[in-house]
Amino acid sequence: MGKPTGFLEFDRRGDPVQPPLERIRHWDEFHPMLPQEERRRQAARCMECGVPFCQSGVELGGAFTGCPLHNLVPEWNDLVYTGDLGHALSRLCKTNSFPEFTGRVCPAPCEAACTCGLHGDPVTVRENELAIIEAGFASGAVGPQPPKVRTGKKVAVVGSGPAGLAAAQQLGRRGHCVTVFERDDRPGGLLMYGIPNMKLEKRIVQRRLELIEAEGVEFRTSCDVGRDVPAQALLDEFDAVILCCGAKKPRSLSAAEGVQGAYHAVDFLSSTTRALLGDGLRKGAYIDAGGKDVAIVGGGDTGNDCVGTAIRHGCRSVVQLEMLPKAPDHRTEDDPWPRWPRICKTDYGQEEAIALFGADPRRYQTTVKECRTDENGALSSIVTVRLEPKEEDGRRIMAQVPGSEEELPCQMLLVAAGFLGPEDYAADAFGLERDGRSNVSTVPGGYATRAGKVFAAGDMRRGQSLVVWAIAEGRAVAKEVDGYLMGYTALT
Repeated sequence: MGKPTGFLEFDRRGDPVQPPLERIRHWDEFHPMLPQEERRRQAARCMECGVPFCQSGVELGGAFTGCPLHNLVPEWNDLVYTGDLGHALSRLCKTNSFPEFTGRVCPAPCEAACTCGLHGDPVTVRENELAIIEAGFASGAVGPQPPKVRTGKKVAVVGSGPAGLAAAQQLGRRGHCVTVFERDDRPGGLLMYGIPNMKLEKRIVQRRLELIEAEGVEFRTSCDVGRDVPAQALLDEFDAVILCCGAKKPRSLSAAEGVQGAYHAVDFLSSTTRALLGDGLRKGAYIDAGGKDVAIVGGGDTGNDCVGTAIRHGCRSVVQLEMLPKAPDHRTEDDPWPRWPRICKTDYGQEEAIALFGADPRRYQTTVKECRTDENGALSSIVTVRLEPKEEDGRRIMAQVPGSEEELPCQMLLVAAGFLGPEDYAADAFGLERDGRSNVSTVPGGYATRAGKVFAAGDMRRGQSLVVWAIAEGRAVAKEVDGYLMGYTALT
C-alpha cells in the first residue's frame, strides 16, 4: 500500500465539469481530466482493503455491487499513486477490454462498494481507470495485439455492441478468425448509435474499432443476419456463431401509439448521432426537437440522454415523466453499504435543464394518459395523470389517481420506458428458445444455446443492462467458445 493514510489526507476530487450553459452549445465531451499529480493523490485515497468490495461483482439486495469485470482496482490505484502507469495499464487491461468506454459511461458500481464510501466519499475509481487508459493511448502503449499463430477456426459474431466487440477481441487475439456482422452502416452498436456523443465521443469508439480490425477481426456492416443474411449461411461457413444482438425491442406507450410526433427514444437519439457523423446535424436529417415542447416518458439514463439531446437541439421546454416515486437523496437504513445505493441522482441532462429553464424537469409518479393532436393530426399536447402505489392481487402497482389529470403543451413525445428483450427475427432465424423475460435461453451457467454451435451473450441473453456487464458477458462467452473449439481454453 503506497499511501496508508491517503484516505485521511486527501478529499475526493472528481474531474472538472464544464458548466451546463456552456456545454449545451456543443456535442463534445465536457469532463476534462485532472492533472497527473492530482490524479496520483486521488489514487492514494484507495485503502487497498483486505476484502476489496470494489472488485467483487456480487448480488446484494436484488442488485449487483462491485465491478462485474472484477477489475483489480486496488492494484492499479496503487500503481497510479506510485507513478507506474505502464504496469497500471497492464493490470487494468487484464480484466477490462475497453476501459475507455467504462471510464466514461459506467455508473461505477465499484465506487458504490468502495470502503471509503462507508463513512465518507468513495475513491474516484472510474476516473482513475479512464486516466490510465487515456495515458496509454497518448503514450502509444495501447496498440493492436494480433496473434502470432492462427488456429484455423472461424467464428461469426452477430452484433458489434460492447458484448460482441469484447468477444471478437478476445477470440481474435486467441488466434481464431473472427467476422463481426453488423446491421447498421457502422460497427459499434449502442456505443456508436445508442449513447450520445457528449457522453462518448464517436472518435473514441472508432479508435478502438480500428485497433480490433488491425488485430485481424473482419467487420461486415449493413448485414442484417436473419433478414439479409440467412442463419444457415453462417452455420455453414463458421465453426461457431455468437449472437450479441442486444435487447432492442422498445417498450411502447399505448397512449402514444400511431401519434405523429411520438417517437421511441432510441430512434430519436440514434438519428441525432447519424446526422452528427454525416454532415454535422443538417436540418431535416434527424428527428429535431428544436423549438418544441418536449415530454419524455422514462426516468432512467436513456430519458436523461433525451433531455440533454433535446436541449442541444434548442427545445422550447422539456419535462421528464417518471412513474415511480422519487428515490431518497441519501441511503436509508434498509439500503446499507456496500449495496448499490437506491438514491436520487441528478444527471447531466437534468442539470442542464435546471440551469436553462430554472426547474428540475422530472415529475414523479406521473404518466401520459392521452395525446391530443391539431387539425393536421400532429401532436399538440399531452394529458398527464398522477399515479399512486396500490396493492392488487398481492403485488404492488402504480394506479392512476382520478381527477389528477393535467394538460401540458407538447409537440414531441419521447418514450424511454426501457426494452422488452431482443427483437424476434434474429433469434427465430436460429430457432432459439426464450426464457420468461423473452431473452434467449442458454444452458444453465453458460452461454451455449440448444441450437448446436450457436452461443448468445450480452443484453440478448441477460436483458437490458450496463456496458460493463456486456463486456463481461462478451469475455465470458469468448472463453466458452474457445473451449468448445479447442477442447481447452487459454482465455481468462
